[in-house]
Amino acid sequence: MADNIARVFADAIAPDPTRPLLTWYDDATGERTELSGATLANWVAKTANLLTDEIGAAPGDPAGVLLPPHWQTAAVLLGCWSAKLTVTDAPGPVEVLFVAADRADEAAGWPAGERYALALDPFALPMRQVPAGCADFVTAVRGHGDHFTPHPGGGEADAALLARAQARAAELGLTPGDRLLVDVTRYPDPVDWLLAPLSVGVSVVACAHPDPARLAARAETEKTTQTLT
Repeated sequence: MADNIARVFADAIAPDPTRPLLTWYDDATGERTELSGATLANWVAKTANLLTDEIGAAPGDPAGVLLPPHWQTAAVLLGCWSAKLTVTDAPGPVEVLFVAADRADEAAGWPAGERYALALDPFALPMRQVPAGCADFVTAVRGHGDHFTPHPGGGEADAALLARAQARAAELGLTPGDRLLVDVTRYPDPVDWLLAPLSVGVSVVACAHPDPARLAARAETEKTTQTLT
């Protein structure tokens, strides 16, 4: 059984890094963003380099993630797992905290070495006004390298997360080459919309606040083969 999330991610994109891996919709804003495996890997590498080079985070250090499902959240999570950090959403001392700008008030309850706010802008534009006590993630991450070599071996929680992901993929009937349409507002757990698909090489069309009237046409346009809505 796989026990290394970074390796699972690398294996998922290896057959064709140019293939769309994560396509993001938000029907509340009209946003659509499509990331190939190579593009997402670039964001993941920059995030992991930010964690190790700028923050000095070490394998096993805790990282707080207060972010909703989003393509940038995927980059943050996979970056943390590539650097072998332990991701948590339970308040407590952490080496680094990633927080959505509209939840910045929650950051006060987290003793954190570093804090990064994300506006989750559709075009990943820098924030005009950064919450007090935080740095702008997009501005900070852009200056870091495009390649990162993960630490050998899995992170402390990798095996348990991947076991859950593989069980969920089996439950959903996902097989390599599938394309999953998932309502992330209803299924916000990253195991559902990120790790389960990655564990079997499945690409994802993630929809926030989906308009039910658009889903059938979207499934046809995006050529999805499986649905979780």
